[in-house]
This record gives sequence, C-alpha cells and structure tokens, in this order.
Amino acid sequence: MARTITFNELRDLKDKLPDGSIHQIAAELEMKPETVRNYFGGYNYKEGKSVGIHIEPGPNGGIVVLDDTTIFDKALKILGLDDYPEPDPVSEVTEEDEK
Repeated sequence: MARTITFNELRDLKDKLPDGSIHQIAAELEMKPETVRNYFGGYNYKEGKSVGIHIEPGPNGGIVVLDDTTIFDKALKILGLDDYPEPDPVSEVTEEDEK
C-alpha cells in the first residue's frame, strides 16, 4: 500500500537508524545497500537501483510517495516504532481548558 511522507521526515527516519541498519535491511531483502540508501533519498544508481519512491518538490524537502513500504517498514521495526513520524499524543480537553 502506498504511503506519503515528506522528504525531510524520510531522511530523519534514516538518520535515526543505528549503524549497520542499511546493511541489515539490504541483507534481509537480498538487495544492495546502495539500493536501500537510494530509497532514503540517495542517488547512486550506478551501484543501486530505484525502488518504488517518487519525489515531488514542495515544503519540507518535497513530498515522497512510497509505492512499496517494505524498506520503510523494516526501518520502523528496527527502531521499535509503529509509525513515523510518530503521532503527537492527543491530550484530553477538559471543560476547564475550554474556558
């Protein structure tokens, strides 16, 4: 299923990954590490491939449509997250707050 995220959010997710995560994801998915780096905004297409992302200009580095979220999901799993960016906690509004 496709997902939309800003380019800056995608790069931020990559930057939060611990050392060796790119190689770990690449090994699990049987692809070159450069292909995983390209997924996160790299551009080494001589060594790696393009894998299901489309970038459009816009605020926050532009909008990225992830056609295939497999690499994204692996990164979330490594970080122990369910989603990214993490949703802001919703605070309960009391009648006192509304006054």
